Amino acid sequence: MTTSEFAPGALPLREELLRHGNNHVCSTRGWEALADGHGWHQPTPSDCWLAPARRVSVVIPAHQVGYCLPTVLDALNAQHHQYEFEVVVVDDASTDDTAYVAARHEVVDRLVRLPQRMGAATARNVGTVVATGQTVLYLDGDMVIPPHVITDVAARATDTSVLVGFRHNVRHEVHFQDSAILGRIPNLAADHRVVWRPPPNILLPYSGITLPEPLDGRPLDDTHDFVDLGYGQSYYDWDLPRMVVTALVAVPRAAVLDVGGFDPEFGRIGWGMEDTYLGACLIAAGLLVIPLRQAVGFHLDPPDAAEQWQQKLASWPRTLARYRDLLERSAPRGRTQDFIASMSELLTHCEVFP
Repeated sequence: MTTSEFAPGALPLREELLRHGNNHVCSTRGWEALADGHGWHQPTPSDCWLAPARRVSVVIPAHQVGYCLPTVLDALNAQHHQYEFEVVVVDDASTDDTAYVAARHEVVDRLVRLPQRMGAATARNVGTVVATGQTVLYLDGDMVIPPHVITDVAARATDTSVLVGFRHNVRHEVHFQDSAILGRIPNLAADHRVVWRPPPNILLPYSGITLPEPLDGRPLDDTHDFVDLGYGQSYYDWDLPRMVVTALVAVPRAAVLDVGGFDPEFGRIGWGMEDTYLGACLIAAGLLVIPLRQAVGFHLDPPDAAEQWQQKLASWPRTLARYRDLLERSAPRGRTQDFIASMSELLTHCEVFP
């Protein structure tokens, strides 16, 4: 069944989301009880006995990120994780030196080059099929993570959890001249899911609401680490699927395969929402969305960030309309075999190194 088909008798995804809570307190407290005094939101020591619990595959969709990919990969190479993890880079037909950088970096285990520009959703899908770890950590090609993040994920990941990290945006003119950025500490509050100050008297397209006055929002705190977003609840313009941002998020590979991965149509029509839709599908499948406050990465802006944002936001109404349409259709299930087959066919047209 494809994501465009409606299963007879099945609930629309929008209604399915209303049936699932997000009370992950038992999971986080249970982990803390096993973790020798380490808190859920604390960086995980490399010698934590839970560190080898899951093998992690880092999947990086990459397009025109030659300006920052060396730093991203250096940060992965500097992880203090003592166990094997895998790095897969999928180059989305870049015309700069993205593929050259990935092919020559020692931390990269597999480089796949798509035959033409196909979008981040397809790039992540290919990387997911190529990956061999139980847990896939999706990481954008412009995200630099602290040395404890792989261990944080490996020690906490389960078959039923989506582990959400955060991002601290850094302007190009700042990080371009900062050779010591790998040693700096990102600020959790820089993420809009943590501190959110939306403009008043402007329509917020995602929810369709307009706030009459300024708001000093605290989505992460005010929803008790997203617990209160279960059963289809929202916090102004935020709901639980929208908290699943693939700039830095860890998911069980088997669950992604089962729902058929990311809907590639999002990448064809514009920017955004493919991660929100994947989040909705995983929530409908019974997974819990759990934040990791310590997993904050630096998001490194490109030189033409302002121009890129204008282009992305111009296409957002199309991808948002696609998401709303899919909410009225049944959630995909049992897609593993067809998904692997379709991505394997695409791989026959790709360059794969080694």
